[in-house]
Amino acid sequence: MASAITLAADAPTLSSANTGFMLICSALVMLMTPGLAFFYGGMVRVKSTLNMLMMSFISLGIVTILWVLYGFSLAFGTDSGSLIGWNSDWVGLSNIGLTELWDGYTIPVFVFLVFQLMFAVITPALISGALADRVKFSAWALFVALWATVVYFPVAHWVWGAGGWAFELGVIDFAGGTAVHINAGAAALGVILVIGKRVGFKKDPMRPHSLPLVMLGAGLLWFGWFGFNAGSWLGNDDGVGALMFVNTQVATAAAMLAWLIYEKIRHGAFTTLGAASGAVAGLVAITPAGGAVSPLGAIAVGAIAGVLCAMAVGLKYKFGYDDSLDVVGVHLVGGVLGSLLIGFFASGKGQSDVKGLFYGGGLDQFWKQCAGVFAVLAYSLIASAILAFLLDKTIGMRVPEDDEVAGIDQAEHAETAYDFSGAGGGAARSTALPAPVPDTAKKVDA
Repeated sequence: MASAITLAADAPTLSSANTGFMLICSALVMLMTPGLAFFYGGMVRVKSTLNMLMMSFISLGIVTILWVLYGFSLAFGTDSGSLIGWNSDWVGLSNIGLTELWDGYTIPVFVFLVFQLMFAVITPALISGALADRVKFSAWALFVALWATVVYFPVAHWVWGAGGWAFELGVIDFAGGTAVHINAGAAALGVILVIGKRVGFKKDPMRPHSLPLVMLGAGLLWFGWFGFNAGSWLGNDDGVGALMFVNTQVATAAAMLAWLIYEKIRHGAFTTLGAASGAVAGLVAITPAGGAVSPLGAIAVGAIAGVLCAMAVGLKYKFGYDDSLDVVGVHLVGGVLGSLLIGFFASGKGQSDVKGLFYGGGLDQFWKQCAGVFAVLAYSLIASAILAFLLDKTIGMRVPEDDEVAGIDQAEHAETAYDFSGAGGGAARSTALPAPVPDTAKKVDA
């Protein structure tokens, strides 16, 4: 009896502080998807702006419903073969108690599942930037539903689900280097290899139409990323979340500066697009590593990612794949770097006592990170290419060439982002003299 009383006393109880914190973090992560929409939307040409915004926003609808119906169960349910989960009580979220706690934590299951939902929403949205200007919206929506089911939910279980093979192996992924960024970046590469290049790739200028929108989107992403990263510790009881918060800021700053310095040396200018892209590269790279490295390690991770991602975005011209908005160069490369650098910079003083090579831990953790990185990369690349191929051969993935040239916004959404038809008209009308009142009207008034 004494032992039972001790166990009951030691059992976690609901923490209103941690619960409130995690709800705020969930809202911050949700904001990242509209932030991504603005970031990508400003980078495309005027004629594709709305389509780019919608490719992110539709994920909020589709993935949310799938998560409620079966996604949460597949990702975090009882393990089966270290590959997938399932819990029939979670189907439709109909058998979860209001105060039922997530196992081992002080937050309700509902809070954990909505936090993870926001990760599931933004991951396929990240892919969309690689496909700008040329994909049918209906085909994209179906791809999102299929990809979330076949790729994201299983990979999330591998990395974060109890019993998942990467989780059990000891692969460190604090907030999504493998499950989110490598997953999305590899998927983007797989799809663009199937659907091909934009009309005019490497011939026509395809510059961002609104750099202010890009900077707004980057700022929203940076802001939301604090919830994305610090919230992934699921509470504030031991300071690890605070370390992750600090490292998120530090690595992002280092990456932005490193990208700009590289850009100045290589191209002769510090650009706003470079600042925004560098910041995102740092955010991506620190996502898996921030709980394991020190702030000095975070500077190293960010600086390395800033330079190497800046170099990687040019590979599409060398190898001929049309990654419209550099999803491969930033998210895939940044995710790989951040995940692998844990094997060198893990300090043993953060989320665990695991040490990397530079802290006397040898290469053991590095090899574990390699296993996680390249397994997710290969699976997502191949599965995504197969899904794109099947959709392309059935309903067709691409819009007709005439629609792509004329503008996918008008063809797919019957709208345009900016209406200039009345520009100047209001001012001209305001200076005109009032029309004379007809004599008949004067007689009636009289």
